[in-house]
Amino acid sequence: MPQPSETTTSAAVAAALRAAREDPAGLDDAQYAALLGAAGEDLDSLAALADAVRREAVGDTLTYVVNRNLDTGVVGAGTAQAQELTVALVREAVALGATEVCLQGPLPAGAPADGYLDLVRLIASAAPDLHLHAFRPAEVADAAARRGSIPREFLAAAREAGLDSVPGTAARILDDGVRTLLNGGPDLPAARWLELVATAHEVGLTSTATMVYGSVETPAQQVAHLRTLAALQDRTGGFTEFIPMPFVAGVNGVLPPEPRPAGSRRGPDARESRAVHAVARLLLHGRIDHVQAAWTKLGLDLTAQVLAGGADDAGGLLLDGTLLPSAGAEAGRVLAVADVERLAAGLGRSVRQRTTAYGDVAPQRPAVGA
Repeated sequence: MPQPSETTTSAAVAAALRAAREDPAGLDDAQYAALLGAAGEDLDSLAALADAVRREAVGDTLTYVVNRNLDTGVVGAGTAQAQELTVALVREAVALGATEVCLQGPLPAGAPADGYLDLVRLIASAAPDLHLHAFRPAEVADAAARRGSIPREFLAAAREAGLDSVPGTAARILDDGVRTLLNGGPDLPAARWLELVATAHEVGLTSTATMVYGSVETPAQQVAHLRTLAALQDRTGGFTEFIPMPFVAGVNGVLPPEPRPAGSRRGPDARESRAVHAVARLLLHGRIDHVQAAWTKLGLDLTAQVLAGGADDAGGLLLDGTLLPSAGAEAGRVLAVADVERLAAGLGRSVRQRTTAYGDVAPQRPAVGA
């Protein structure tokens, strides 16, 4: 016999599911929060609904991008040696079939004042057809401060120099209390994060949208985060995809010291991950078409589960290359095309290599070996 609290929860989930079938993006905050607590058969029903909404939005193709991550601290020193290495790494990525290079992290302290722009120009010159995805909000603020300009001026100059999009990472949860806890101290305020991302959109740069879930935040804070992203998308239209990222201590945040807030966890379980991806698909329906599975943090088994429950994109292959495999922050974690094909086969979907903006890849590009 279920306890009264469990019956109430199941009833609330069932009511929210009925409403979501009529209008996936039209629920109130309490209904979405109820869905985030779905378990068992309720969770399976939520995942099935999110999968149907995904099919309606983007069809039955599993997409992926061929990309490479580079640590800005490795390639951005501004020395002749660093520039030579950067050009070689970028050209190697292109030769392996990459359509995107992502720069992660800030420039070294001793880099030139205009080092961020210099790096954009260098990469754009070395590989004009490569999509450059670079500079989180904190790096945008750092770049503007180093050159003595406002962020809008830096972003406009970077776009003119060859920057194509910015990562909407380091969003954590857009709640200053949670952000401070996860950063182990003061963090970029949520309002500043939103301002910098909005400015990037306004100068013509697209971005990803992200959320780190499964640490100290509540379901209500998860819903508020999604609502904030949806509102920004309504204003700018600049988000290309939403990427829910499970909390991994030491990777995308730290846990506060004991005693921790009530409800704190050391990372999400599979139930929470499935619920978050499914609710994100529903709440963002009609605003952000693509929900990406962060396979490097989920693992392939759970990646398959969230792809069956609202997510549609496998993200990037994260090529290492052979010249300097350690040049990226997630070195050693490479997804093969064969892995994507197996995921798709298990889901009954076709596979498509995409560009960063979800377009088709030009057929003349070299294929990446499985």
